[in-house]
Amino acid sequence: MTHPETAVLAAQEPAAPVTPVAPRPRTFWSKLGQSFSMFRNGKSIAGLIILGFFVLIALLSDLIAPYGPLDKDFTALKQPPSAAHWLGTTHMGEDVLSQIIYGTRGVLVVGFAAGIIATLIAVVVGVTAGYISGWKSEGLSAITNVFLVLPGLPLIIIVASQYQNPSLLLISGVLAITGWAWGGRVLRAQTMSLRNRDFVQAARANGEPLYRIITVEMLPNLTAIIASSFVGTVTAAVLGLTTLAFIGVIPITNLNWGTILFWAQQNGAFPDFWWWYVPAGLCIALLGMALSLINFGIDEYVNPRLRSAGERARAMRKKGIKMSSSVTAVRTQDPGEEPAPPAGN
Repeated sequence: MTHPETAVLAAQEPAAPVTPVAPRPRTFWSKLGQSFSMFRNGKSIAGLIILGFFVLIALLSDLIAPYGPLDKDFTALKQPPSAAHWLGTTHMGEDVLSQIIYGTRGVLVVGFAAGIIATLIAVVVGVTAGYISGWKSEGLSAITNVFLVLPGLPLIIIVASQYQNPSLLLISGVLAITGWAWGGRVLRAQTMSLRNRDFVQAARANGEPLYRIITVEMLPNLTAIIASSFVGTVTAAVLGLTTLAFIGVIPITNLNWGTILFWAQQNGAFPDFWWWYVPAGLCIALLGMALSLINFGIDEYVNPRLRSAGERARAMRKKGIKMSSSVTAVRTQDPGEEPAPPAGN
């Protein structure tokens, strides 16, 4: 049995102070993983599925193509789709499906190579121009503005026409040089808003080197914008490649969807022989739609207003409320239920 005085003394003793647990510091990989959470929404997932389908076709083209891209069957000239040729044949008896499968590789190689090169240039120029100040920043900004107003398609035609058989890497480099400026300008503006943040100032006060401030402190916060710039550059490169091939600037040895459209137009396939040009046009449209969906998902993640609006829309759809409905649902009262009290009481 506890003595009363002991109980009183125990009650008067102050409680032991609770030591607060410091939150775990966010590492570089945790910041990077949180940045790539932009690919978790429905638009980005749908775009990634379509893009992954084309990537698989490009990687496995030698295995899944029924014929070689230039194999000729002179007994089936301009034939519609059949069991032997699922998407028909060309004027030389070449299988259209095989040409589309092999052409996917060239389109993706040029698109992703141009996107990587242009994104690297945009990151280096844009982040550097946004972090430093003075005449160096203004000089890099002036270079960005020059490339921003540079007419891309005429320059690409002039450069590509100087070579007898330009390689895919050369075409990618020309497309990247004419397509990096917009991403560089956006990154410069975002970097200028980040360089005065508290965590950047603290890193600078601790004597962190410049490369670590940019790579560890700033780049994880720019991942979404960099990804959006990359996707936009890939889309522009794919459209630029198919345009150059369609107008005949790129040689026929660089097989892609644009060269299929070029030969279809040169040999009078429009509009009767639809199987020659419609599949290639649909592939261009599907790839553009996939990249646009990915870009829309990234935009929704980057823009807080779009992100909150998307979250509200998804929550309302789960409750069965249509966003297009202009009438608010009113809850009816049961006959035996007491009326709710006024809001002021």
